[in-house]
Amino acid sequence: MKDMNKKEETPFLEVNNLTVEYFNKTQVVHAVSDISFQLQKGKTLGLVGETGAGKTSIAKAILRILPDVGARIPKGEVMLNGVQISSIPEKKMQEIRGNEISMIFQDPMTALNPVQRVGDQIAEVIALHNEISAEETKKRTEEMLELVGIPKERYREYPHQFSGGMKQRVVIAMALACNPELLLADEPTTALDVTIQAQVLSLIEQLKEKFNTSMILITHDMGVIAQTCDDVAIVYAGSILEFGSKEQIFKHPSHPYTIGLFNAIPNMNMDEEWLHPIEGLPPDPTNLPEGCPFHPRCSYATEECKHGKVEMRLTEDGHRCACCHFEDVIKVGGK
Repeated sequence: MKDMNKKEETPFLEVNNLTVEYFNKTQVVHAVSDISFQLQKGKTLGLVGETGAGKTSIAKAILRILPDVGARIPKGEVMLNGVQISSIPEKKMQEIRGNEISMIFQDPMTALNPVQRVGDQIAEVIALHNEISAEETKKRTEEMLELVGIPKERYREYPHQFSGGMKQRVVIAMALACNPELLLADEPTTALDVTIQAQVLSLIEQLKEKFNTSMILITHDMGVIAQTCDDVAIVYAGSILEFGSKEQIFKHPSHPYTIGLFNAIPNMNMDEEWLHPIEGLPPDPTNLPEGCPFHPRCSYATEECKHGKVEMRLTEDGHRCACCHFEDVIKVGGK
């Protein structure tokens, strides 16, 4: 019998059985295959995986900004604050974008309009979602610039007058202009040098705490995950192979792919001449293998792995892994 005095925590964001496909007349790309996960309010979830794993497609499907032609979502639902946003009218979704959900895109060079002043680009977001005067809009735009460390005097400058790190700050200001509840950050530091990368991550974390914003961080950098995230989802060939808290994933990796990712990271405490990369290449998304998508590259694979869907299995409280042999994997390769 349930404890009636115990209040169950409702997920802030819930993604159920999401599938994304890109297609043309001759083939179908299976970008995201039946994934499910949850995110609590104020927390950060990291999506980790190789290039082409489907991480960005997940974010675009949540925000519903997939191409109108050549992309589809055959099944799945996205719940935000208990409301299904995957099937609401486009006009209503336009009110949610920027206001409740915002996205920091990977390349600020393509995210900013090169012929429009940066202040005007931020102001456009604010004006779109708030019925306020032009004077108040400009004031709030200047406040956002100052908030991300850009002097308000640079309001009328163009993107080409900013460095890469400063452009990324402008993009962050645009994303946070209306204080969204959910921030989708698509590799926000990939194009930046290490020093600027640390500054941008620190800025995102400060603003996230200031506004109690939830975040999905897309990256292939385990160092960024360690610094920023609460929970981690390991994504491979459009599927989530392992999910757990940051501590569980780093201390007790349970899937061969996750362990392979860690083995490919240089360890300054070990005297090894060569790294241990994962052999082979990710599968062709137009022709995914049956069973576990990782089995062609996995040294633990058996006939069981090659047929049927491999379900997520609970390894410990909150830690799940889609592997038939995770107990053997943990004994041999886990930390």
